[in-house]
Amino acid sequence: MTTKRTRKREFLDEMNRVVPWARLVALVAPFAPEGRRGRPPFGVETMLRIHFMQQWFTLSDPAMEEALHDVRLFREFAGLDNWNHRLPDESTILRFRHLLEKHKLAGQILVEVNELLREKGLMLRAGTVVDATLIAALTSTKNARGEHDPEMHQTKKGNEWYFGMKVHVGADADSGLVHTVRGTAANVHDVVEANSLLHGAETDVFGDAGYQGAHKRPDAPLDVKWHVAMRPGKRAVLDLTNAIDVMINEVERIKASIRVKVEHPFRVVKQQFGFVKVRYRGLKKNTAQLTTLFALSNLWMARRKLLAA
Repeated sequence: MTTKRTRKREFLDEMNRVVPWARLVALVAPFAPEGRRGRPPFGVETMLRIHFMQQWFTLSDPAMEEALHDVRLFREFAGLDNWNHRLPDESTILRFRHLLEKHKLAGQILVEVNELLREKGLMLRAGTVVDATLIAALTSTKNARGEHDPEMHQTKKGNEWYFGMKVHVGADADSGLVHTVRGTAANVHDVVEANSLLHGAETDVFGDAGYQGAHKRPDAPLDVKWHVAMRPGKRAVLDLTNAIDVMINEVERIKASIRVKVEHPFRVVKQQFGFVKVRYRGLKKNTAQLTTLFALSNLWMARRKLLAA
């Protein structure tokens, strides 16, 4: 038996220590099947652990079933390392995901994680940074319906065209931890979702130039001050030999240094967890998965402070 501490083992050990398992089990347990007939169901914590491994390692339901058979580390993390234990098949894994979707538990998982982070003093409420990113969808029509996913749309960014969805997030301006997630088709403009990304207790909101006019929209709260980036074209023509333009440019630089915090969770979800393309048809399922991913990215980003505490 190897004793090498691989990066995968280190990762799972850290996440095992920072995920609030007891809270999440208490959240999901009331909706779990009681198993009065047939084989007893797998424990909620076991299924949560399997569900989270799917997110961390971009595993489909069949791939997760195979991984449990092939990778001892995964069985250990799920608490199924005794060879006398039966292992969940892909249908069991699928049913658990559907249970989370049916009862909209992904959003509640994010709430529970953020409540823990607030208790530890890691998430403040004075400021929010809003941003959005595109998530690609399959463009192939080689499926039973012979069509694209009707809820995904095409949009242009720069000189490139993209097909898929857009995930909009509101993040804590101090830590970059995500508190709100919204999923839309790719062609929905960022400013449309701007005010839905606020938690209601912030006084200041920061956004890039795509959020111009957010404060004028009908759903904009009156007691929030928006700090939106100057359009790149206007900033490019600032005269940096002029004292006033120098001050304007410095203000833009400061706003950009705050906005960059929201790029961290995007990087974790896309690069650390490998989520670069939607897995399911429809916005509802993919948004639920993204919400879970951002909850887990919050724990990953805050892990060192949580472990130190």
